[in-house]
Amino acid sequence: MSAEPKAGAGRARGRRFGRSGGKGGGGASRRRLPRFTRGTARPEGGGRAASGAAPAPARQWPVLAVLGTVALGLLVTALDAFRVGTLLIGLALLGGAVLRWLLPSVGMLAVRSRFTDIATYGVLGTVIVLLALMAQPHPWLEIPFLKDTLHFTLEN
Repeated sequence: MSAEPKAGAGRARGRRFGRSGGKGGGGASRRRLPRFTRGTARPEGGGRAASGAAPAPARQWPVLAVLGTVALGLLVTALDAFRVGTLLIGLALLGGAVLRWLLPSVGMLAVRSRFTDIATYGVLGTVIVLLALMAQPHPWLEIPFLKDTLHFTLEN
């Protein structure tokens, strides 16, 4: 097979992408887009949390602190302390939100923009903590209007 393109292939491609096929076609550039993405931009604050001379775990201490606390919470939950373990998991996410807010560089804890990360970690952590506090039996936190809402929705 020949490596040369077919005659008229450039004009067809130009029409397909909204460029004219003739000379002087409005000054549109012939910039070719890459077939594959070579890399992605690092999120704001996604740099190393410690200098490059530090060992890898020290460079990623914020995400390791959050993951370590979540692991501890899962272990405590597995050892029949459901409420305390779940509270630890929620507090770990809230701690991740605080770290993302306060530190300029948090390594792999930065997933998206700073605002999105803080909102996601904060909302999920708050919901997990509230659910842990309201878990039955003998909830540590009772919200009266939720009980009324439940009775209202289950009645005819």
